[in-house]
Amino acid sequence: NIAIDDFGTGYSSLAYLREFPIDSLKIDRAFIAQIGVDLKQNEIVTAIARLAQNLGLRVVAEGVETAAQARFLAELGCQDAQGFYFSKPVPADAVPGLVRGFNGGLSTLH
Repeated sequence: NIAIDDFGTGYSSLAYLREFPIDSLKIDRAFIAQIGVDLKQNEIVTAIARLAQNLGLRVVAEGVETAAQARFLAELGCQDAQGFYFSKPVPADAVPGLVRGFNGGLSTLH
């Protein structure tokens, strides 16, 4: 699968959505961090999520740190998220237990 990482910042371009067989967009953490703080950022995150969904792409949110951010993203239909809200970094051998303990993902936060 191909994902565009840090979408909305740096070198990411809307043209990539047309030129490459993209499977998912990862919304940059700079946008996620401002959810609930800056209404413009809420609208930007919403627009990116809707664009991805309209193109049939998965939406991944980077840098989710609060329950409010996770709920906002779940309500948008964001399928995947990563960040300290779910777990701090752990050693590789701890990942299986972490995954078994996490059931439902963002969809359970509606």
